Amino acid sequence: MDDSPQTLIDEAAALLDAATDANSLANAKARFLGKDGLLTARLKALGSLSPEARSVQGKALNQIKQAIEAKLALRQKALEQAELDARLSQESIDVTLPGRGAGRGGLHPVTLTIERVEAIFRSIGFDVADGPEIEQDFFNFTALNTPDNHPARSMHDTFYIEGDDDTGRPLLLRTHTSPMQIRYARMHSPPIKVIAPGKTYRVDSDATHSPMFHQVEGMWIDEDVSFADLKNVYTEFLRRFFERDDIDVRFRPSYFPFTEPSAEIDMRFPDGPLAGRWLEVSGSGQVHPNVVRNIGLDPERYIGFAFGSGIERLAMLRYGVGDLRLFYDNDLRFLEQFKD
Repeated sequence: MDDSPQTLIDEAAALLDAATDANSLANAKARFLGKDGLLTARLKALGSLSPEARSVQGKALNQIKQAIEAKLALRQKALEQAELDARLSQESIDVTLPGRGAGRGGLHPVTLTIERVEAIFRSIGFDVADGPEIEQDFFNFTALNTPDNHPARSMHDTFYIEGDDDTGRPLLLRTHTSPMQIRYARMHSPPIKVIAPGKTYRVDSDATHSPMFHQVEGMWIDEDVSFADLKNVYTEFLRRFFERDDIDVRFRPSYFPFTEPSAEIDMRFPDGPLAGRWLEVSGSGQVHPNVVRNIGLDPERYIGFAFGSGIERLAMLRYGVGDLRLFYDNDLRFLEQFKD
C-alpha cells in the first residue's frame, strides 16, 4: 500500500462510499480509525520518531484523520437520509382517503336541566343569580334564620374551610344556594324576583344523595306576594318542565327555619312507571319575617315566598334515571343518551 496521505484518504473514501448500512459503515471506520486501524497504528508509531520527524509526521496524520472523519460524517448522513426516505415511502399517507370524523359531544343532563329551569323562570320574570361556593356563615346560616344550635351547622352535615371570614366566623362550602337570595336581595329593591341555581355541598352520599349536587333556590318578595302565588308559580313550573298539564301537585306542611309557614311540595304523574306515587320535589314557604329583616326590608310591609329544588332530582324524574351517581360516573354509554 502506498504510504502517501492522499492514497490513504482515497482508500478510506472508497471503503466508506461502498458502505450500504450502519454495520458496514462501522466496519469501514474501524479499518482506519479503530483501536487497531491503519491510521491509529501510524499515530501510535509517532513515539519512536525524533522530535522533528514526529512534528512533521504528526501534522500529516492529523490532516488524514480529519479528512477521513469528514468523509465518514458525510456518508453517515447520506445513509440516515436514505433510511428515512425508505421509511417515508413505506409509511406514506394517502391524503385522498376520507378522514376520520371527530365524535360530536353533547351537554351533560344536569346542564340541560339547569338550562331548562332557567329558561322557564326567565319567561315568567325571574332573574338568575350566581355567587360564591365558598360562603360565609352569615349568608349560609345566620341571615336565613338558622340558630347556632341547628343540626345543619354540625361538621357531620357541613364542609368547613380552614380560616374565618372578616367577622371571625368560619368559612364553609355552601349547603344550599339560598345565600345568593340574600346577596341578591341586598343589592336590589323590591320587587325581588330571583332564582339561584348552582352547586352545593353536604356530607352525604348514596343512590339519591351526593356530597356535591345542584340546587335551584327561588324567591319572590314584594308588598302583596302570597302563598297562593307560590302555588301558582311552582305548579306552572312543574307542568312546563315536564311538558304536561295533568300533573297533580300538593303542598304538605313542614318546617324550615327560613320560611313560615313551610311546606314540602309533592307531585305525581297519572300514568307511566311512577303513576300514582307522590314524589317530593321541593321545600317551600312564606319567607320568614327575620329573613326579610336580615335582607334589610320591613317585614310589616314586604312579604314573599321561597322554594328550593334539587336539580338532579328533577333530572332523574324527567329522564327516568334511578341512581343519582350515574350523573357523575362519566360513563359515555349513559351520557350519550342525552345528545341532541
